[in-house]
Amino acid sequence: MLFKDPTDSVGSFCMLADCMLSNMTSFADITTIAVGGEIDRFIEPTTRVGVIEAVEDADSKGLPLFVIGGGSNVLVSDEAFHGVVVRDARRAITVPDEAAPVEGDDRTVHVNAEAGCNWDDFVDFCVGLGLEGVEGLSGIPGTVGASVVQNIGAYGQEVGSSVESVEVWDRADKTTKELHAADLRFGYRMSALKESMYRAPAVPADEFFPTPRYVVLSVTFALKHSATGAVGYGQLAKALGVEIGDRMATRDIRNAVLKVRAAKGMLEDATRYAEPAMHGAKRDELVDVALQVQGAADPDRHSCGSFFMNPILTAEQAATLPDDAPRFDVTLPDGTPGIKTSAAWLIDHAGFHKGFKVTPDAKAGLSTLHTLALTNRGGAGSHDIETLARTVQDGVERAFGVRLVPEPVVVGFSLR
Repeated sequence: MLFKDPTDSVGSFCMLADCMLSNMTSFADITTIAVGGEIDRFIEPTTRVGVIEAVEDADSKGLPLFVIGGGSNVLVSDEAFHGVVVRDARRAITVPDEAAPVEGDDRTVHVNAEAGCNWDDFVDFCVGLGLEGVEGLSGIPGTVGASVVQNIGAYGQEVGSSVESVEVWDRADKTTKELHAADLRFGYRMSALKESMYRAPAVPADEFFPTPRYVVLSVTFALKHSATGAVGYGQLAKALGVEIGDRMATRDIRNAVLKVRAAKGMLEDATRYAEPAMHGAKRDELVDVALQVQGAADPDRHSCGSFFMNPILTAEQAATLPDDAPRFDVTLPDGTPGIKTSAAWLIDHAGFHKGFKVTPDAKAGLSTLHTLALTNRGGAGSHDIETLARTVQDGVERAFGVRLVPEPVVVGFSLR
């Protein structure tokens, strides 16, 4: 496909294979919080080669590059983005193994998905095949490629637990590589892919930001052939009327997760897939299912999802928190014991309750259903979200001495 390079003053043309180019697209069009400025060049490659060429073309010209997934974990400035945004349009799922149970005790089934595949489409596919391992991650917006960067997790599962390998394009070495679970160093909302983007928490790296050094091309998962899954989270067990650890049909677990997420306002607004910039990014039949689950469009769903990460503290830091603050034993990145606490608890107990707004007429506010989500209440810009986020960060720090770190990729301004 030929298109004019907007950075070229003499009007020459550059060529990328197997790409769709859209003009007049903004981040507000392609993010779940519906915030962000116009994009100079928005490309949707339809082949593996096209993805690599689009990335390489931007890198070779020294242009800012943003490889985006479903836009659910992204907050971008309202200023124009004078660079290239690449959204992988490949959405194939394949099963290299035979889906039927193999002889013997090994019930592992490998499933490969291209990076642009909608994450919930992938979960539904796996549940439909009778596979266990990702059903608790139902309803999380985004793509397969983004899932491994963030190591998404919910209701007792993390994506890293099911990943066998990830095929990536290495922007530094200019080659494809296969990274295995050990290479990816999965942690709480972290991976080696995401690490390459930051010098410190919420501090972008000099070279690879907002796109990691390693651009995901496809992911191979190792799942278990089983019609049932373990219920690994208290809220989910309550919704199903069972005990933690009980086994239920994976389809029932998936349906319960979708209902729980909907009740908390933690599903994306599926009406976005009717918009031109999002059309085709999710299977039509699952868009219909999502619309039925969510009911009427709700501004609580115009968010980045959980906005702040749960703080991981040393034992000494945790000892300064009130006695009733949640505490969970974890391992710190250096291997020493640590304590994870709840960002939602800190926010609420610092005085920022559900529905909080900086001013009564503010266009951004905390979700009326969940304090961890910052929402666009209608017409909000990046400054409105930034003001709300800083107000919460400052208030929590004053109350508890803990600085909350944003979970989304923040582009065009800083939230440290």
